[in-house]
Amino acid sequence: MVPVKSRFKRTLFLVLGTLFVVLGVLGIVLPLIPTTPFLLLASYLYLRSSLRFYNYLIHHKILGFYIKSYLEKKGIPKNVKIINLILLWFFISISAFVFIDNVYIRILLYVIAVGVSIHILMLKTLKKKE
Repeated sequence: MVPVKSRFKRTLFLVLGTLFVVLGVLGIVLPLIPTTPFLLLASYLYLRSSLRFYNYLIHHKILGFYIKSYLEKKGIPKNVKIINLILLWFFISISAFVFIDNVYIRILLYVIAVGVSIHILMLKTLKKKE
């Protein structure tokens, strides 16, 4: 990946990467926030702006696990899959029936949930020793 040359873009990517790391860390302790997508975004932004931050993130003893497991196509733990699917469907349902009045938007939410569920289920499940 080629780092961006513009100083403004590099700074913007660095700031956004840090924001996504913070959101990813919050996702570890708050079940409503996804961890891996935010850390993947942060790693991409760091790769484009600061190799030092990128290397620190992917070699971090806790955060690096999420990124490496996904990127190396090792998969995700079974309990993470289950929790993600339960939370996905719970919050999609709450959103669809409490906050959305338009039936087409409700259908769209459920179509998105089906797509995300398929993606999660197709990911390899990590064994405990991995």
